[in-house]
Amino acid sequence: MEPATTLAPRSLLFVPAVRPSMVAKAAGLDADLIVLDLEDSVRDGDKAAAREALPVSLELLHGRGAAVRINAPDSPHFADDLAILDRVGDTLVVVPKVEASGDLAALSGRALLPMIETPAGVLAAAAIAAVPGVVGLLVGTNDLAAALRLPPGAGRGALTTALHMVVLAARAAGGLALDGVFNALNDADGLARECAEGRAMGFDGKSLIHPNQIVVANTAFSPTPAELEEAAAMIAAAGGGAERFQDRMIEDMHVEMARRLIQRAR
Repeated sequence: MEPATTLAPRSLLFVPAVRPSMVAKAAGLDADLIVLDLEDSVRDGDKAAAREALPVSLELLHGRGAAVRINAPDSPHFADDLAILDRVGDTLVVVPKVEASGDLAALSGRALLPMIETPAGVLAAAAIAAVPGVVGLLVGTNDLAAALRLPPGAGRGALTTALHMVVLAARAAGGLALDGVFNALNDADGLARECAEGRAMGFDGKSLIHPNQIVVANTAFSPTPAELEEAAAMIAAAGGGAERFQDRMIEDMHVEMARRLIQRAR
């Protein structure tokens, strides 16, 4: 996996590439990464129009974090999506429904963010994360729940093993781990709980489907003032090796985590 030091989004907002007016509005939002979507949010009859609108949409996002989600490698739209990518130049490409490392072969040389959305994808996550150009893994929780045949209302608990496996695979390869969407648009408390749970699992950020979710995600995946204060105090007090800090024992590993936390806040 490629180093991910320049890409650590707390919030990834998906916007249909076929709607430049929505893209223009999204350009002024505080989402860390805007993902121009050619897949789920675009009807089959609008796929060609979305591709044609992509260069304009990317230009509207010039100077800020942007990516493009293409259609899945086994989709009839995949080849046309590759052709439009050649026209727009270098951009991070979100690839849905990746189930094996070979699914990314046609995208060699690009920065990639594969989506893990099936049982096969979960089981192959380590190999997918190791493909050159991959900067992280993004869980597609809705599709994964459907593929696992979970009953309605099963909750996130049923996905815990799969979520942990994706985080493990991403971290083993040195890259990002990004959580799936929260479907309830007007449940800020529920979103905050799920973001907190995701951060506790090790995820860096969360996929979003509505602008009103941005503030919650950015807050949840940012270090708190108390965390930053403690991290600074630990770094200042550290002398190297195992030692006592306040009421616990720390090692160099904990000091490095503190430095990483401060870097994240910046």
